Amino acid sequence: MSISAGTKLGPYVIEGPLGAGGMGEVYRASDTRLGRTVAIKILPGAHAATAELRQRFEREARAVSSLNHPHICTLFDVGHESGTDFLVMEYLEGETLEARIAKGPLARAEMLRTAIEIAGALDKAHRQGIVHRDLKPGNIMLTKGGAKLLDFGLAKPGGGALLMSGETLLTTPAGAKALTAEGSIVGTVQYMSPEQLEGKEADARSDIFSFGAVLYEMATGKRAFAGKSHASLIAAILEHEPKPISELQSMTPPPFERVVRKCLAKDPEERWQSAGDLASELKWIAEGGSQADVPAPAAGGRKLRTQLAWAVAVALLAGLAAGYFMTARLRSESPLHVEISPPEKMIFDATGDFGGAPVLSPQGDRVVFAAHGPDSAKALWVRPLNSFVALRIEGTEGASHPFWSPDGRYLGFFSNGKLNKVPAAGGPVVALANAENARGGAWCGNDALLFTPSFQTGVMKVNAGGGPATPVTTLDEAKHTTHRWPQCLPDGQHFLYFATRHYGGRSEDNGVYFASLDGKEDRLLMPTDAGAQFASGYLLFHSQNAVMAQKFDPASGKLSGEAMAVLDKVRYDSGVWRTLFSASNNGRLAYLPGESGATGSQLVWVDRSGKDLKIVGERGNYAYPRISPDGKRLAFHSGDPQWDVWILDIERGARSRLTFDQGTKEGMAWSPDGKQVVYSMNKVASGDNSLEIHAKAANGSGPDQTLLSENGKDLRDAQYSPDGRYLVYQVTKNNSFEGIYAKPLQGDGPPFPVMKPAGAGALMVVFSISPDGRWIAYDSAESGVSEIYIAPFPRGEGKWQVSVHGGLMPAWSANGRELYFSVGSSELWASSISETGGELRIGIPRLLFQTNGVAGTMFFDVARDGQRFLMNRAIVDEQGALRLVMNWTKELEKK
Repeated sequence: MSISAGTKLGPYVIEGPLGAGGMGEVYRASDTRLGRTVAIKILPGAHAATAELRQRFEREARAVSSLNHPHICTLFDVGHESGTDFLVMEYLEGETLEARIAKGPLARAEMLRTAIEIAGALDKAHRQGIVHRDLKPGNIMLTKGGAKLLDFGLAKPGGGALLMSGETLLTTPAGAKALTAEGSIVGTVQYMSPEQLEGKEADARSDIFSFGAVLYEMATGKRAFAGKSHASLIAAILEHEPKPISELQSMTPPPFERVVRKCLAKDPEERWQSAGDLASELKWIAEGGSQADVPAPAAGGRKLRTQLAWAVAVALLAGLAAGYFMTARLRSESPLHVEISPPEKMIFDATGDFGGAPVLSPQGDRVVFAAHGPDSAKALWVRPLNSFVALRIEGTEGASHPFWSPDGRYLGFFSNGKLNKVPAAGGPVVALANAENARGGAWCGNDALLFTPSFQTGVMKVNAGGGPATPVTTLDEAKHTTHRWPQCLPDGQHFLYFATRHYGGRSEDNGVYFASLDGKEDRLLMPTDAGAQFASGYLLFHSQNAVMAQKFDPASGKLSGEAMAVLDKVRYDSGVWRTLFSASNNGRLAYLPGESGATGSQLVWVDRSGKDLKIVGERGNYAYPRISPDGKRLAFHSGDPQWDVWILDIERGARSRLTFDQGTKEGMAWSPDGKQVVYSMNKVASGDNSLEIHAKAANGSGPDQTLLSENGKDLRDAQYSPDGRYLVYQVTKNNSFEGIYAKPLQGDGPPFPVMKPAGAGALMVVFSISPDGRWIAYDSAESGVSEIYIAPFPRGEGKWQVSVHGGLMPAWSANGRELYFSVGSSELWASSISETGGELRIGIPRLLFQTNGVAGTMFFDVARDGQRFLMNRAIVDEQGALRLVMNWTKELEKK
């Protein structure tokens, strides 16, 4: 069917055609609700009556909606209007890979970057049991943000060939566009695997064969298999090998030739067995693995000339080698200062609770950092120092505070309330321990990982292979409220950490401590206001805007000599007591320059498309903004480093501090009548320092009131039920989540559990009660990834999952018909909520907009009309390039 411009499909207005294929027509359209351009794919009317094709169309919706990846086209919505079934997809500007290849082979850097991105997208799909089955250049779009994998119209969960009856392959002249066959074989013939052509079961390895054909075409500009008819083309795929890439492109790296050849193996057992392994191999090649720049030998009559050329080259090199390497050695001993920029359109996520400075590998050959951009959620990236290409590590969305294993093979990081590890070249992410609000980690040589799971705990230890976490330091409440930023020392038995007190204390007790894993040694090494690092025989530590270096013996834990400045104007994140630099074992230093570590944020009203409407208040440090019930005021946390509660008049922009008591404040909510604000605060006067629930009049009158307290337990994130009958809050003990509880406010009834954790480590971070008081939405990492769930309130018996690819911080619309949540630090999603016959009906989640989150987390609240959102947007004008210093110890020797 053909749809004319101006036709309406629900809230979408067709603007014009974009393309067509065997499985549907694609149109450019306008979303009248959100004011954005979208792409709409329509199942042709002639096929809509075919049950198998309709099922395949519906399967595309299910497949794509379950995938969230920066290199997979996003599905926004699915609909049915006047007999027309349609999908609403992300509108992409760019060109298809097919169109790009028509101009000639891709340059090597572009080819490898695109290949790595698509391999990562395939790995994401395959991990969720989805096989694309029609991978080809026409289904890959090249955009400014990178490659995007499109069209899961032939995707089938778990693989398997879909056989259609009564149709046959059509004959098309050689040289025509790629042939899509809607017959007994489903897919595009030129890129189909042998097993697909034979009608056998197709699994992820079938996609890998197709991917090999795409790689071949990207490298050579020619298809891997050709034929004058379908029969000869199929025979070529089943029986013949394509010409070596090096015959068509003589400068092809041999490792790349091997990758493609292994992809195109006839037997699935001889191919790469996972797209993740394939992506890792491509990343290795991009990093220069096995001298990837050395070309493959030329073929045919050029062989003798090539051998002669190499003989001459070897002779020349032999004569020049001594002089060259002597010059290189002299150069390598001289200090060198360079800059490293983040990936295009990305910024470093370096500061705050969920940040983390870029970190050099122990070998000094790579740097890992967290970054995000408008088209890419926050994740870890690894940049080899001998390459211009930074590689995104899939599965690390929302990651903070990364650190390396001693051999540089693995990364440790924090996300979804967990301490995790992942291969540095990419691979499966393994959760090791709970860490709800982490303050750094380190990997010791004996495979012990040290970490601080929360901002008010001691340092813990867990084995890299898993197992229980055990404490290695104990907080002395009279001195400190936090131990953080551990660093392992070379002997594997001693470590450094930073200790301080959130609300005052003696300055001579605060600083870097030297301790042993067996607990026999634990003493102050140096008073300072930030964590320190040991490298190249020196202790590196913060002093005002500088990084100082002083000789240090890690075995005895003794300093010697004078402290000397090695870096000036290094960014200091005072909110978490950390200076943003790192050092390797081979004399390299990396740091972020700046006078201050706080990037700041700005409160902004935006509409449902993310368009700015109005700035609220001044630039500052905001956390957890909460709009009052009447919509006129805003409560939020702010402070350095003690987070107090403040109130902002939204219209006038006037702000006033509400709390003045000692102690760090957490969480915050308004009472239903808007007269009080509840929050959690430390028991400063007692010895256990746990969190209790407090309340204070929103107009500042009267004293602070303690509403609820339990010895040895942290009570946090309190809020009232909408009818005011319950005080609802979370309970944790010794960093272990015990559940969400409700305390009746009428009578003397005891607190009772609303939701208990679904399993060990099933951390729940944020919850929200529906306006009618009948449902509670919450995020939980019980599946290994934080997702949004809904359960009945006040007794959480049974649950429904809302999000399908991650979610945090749920918030209800005022009418309870929509639930909003964030994904990573940059995306706000919405899902419709309705109830029929007591059963909850949850719509497919759809992306509303992207924005810059603060420190890797999106803090927001929603206006009562559901048409505006108050966003706490990161100010990124202080973000800049990473600076790298080579052989910094040589500069000290001159002083």
